[in-house]
Amino acid sequence: MTRSMLLSVSLILGMMCSSGMAQEKGIWRASSTTAKSITGDLAFWNEKLVINFTPFVFAQIRTLEGPEVTALFNGEGGADGVGNLYRLNTIPAAKAFLHKNTLCGHDDTQWFATYVVGKSMQLAFFSGAKMPVFTPEAIADSTNLCGTFSYVR
Repeated sequence: MTRSMLLSVSLILGMMCSSGMAQEKGIWRASSTTAKSITGDLAFWNEKLVINFTPFVFAQIRTLEGPEVTALFNGEGGADGVGNLYRLNTIPAAKAFLHKNTLCGHDDTQWFATYVVGKSMQLAFFSGAKMPVFTPEAIADSTNLCGTFSYVR
């Protein structure tokens, strides 16, 4: 392998590892009660979130800052993890998952946020067309936060 080819491969691998999506990619086992009763295990593949064998297209919007992660996931944000906000191609309110449960009750699910540390991931779903705000006050008063879920590898 030539030196320039090796450098190119190293740069590509570095970019892949530094992107937020690389943290979520793969299969996650439900670990919290809410995750076990609503979504079950899930997977991230390219731009698709797979819940109960149903794929949903999403786009990464931005990386979450430390204080935003802390506000959303009850102080579990730390320097070791990566948080991201995603926009979903709407999960309809009528879409039932495990035990005939839905993600957001009578509202369509349009956003989700993740926080990954090592082999654990926190995930929060949101309804509404407006981008969620991640301050302690906004989260406490939010009517769009559908629920938070925990997963492990």
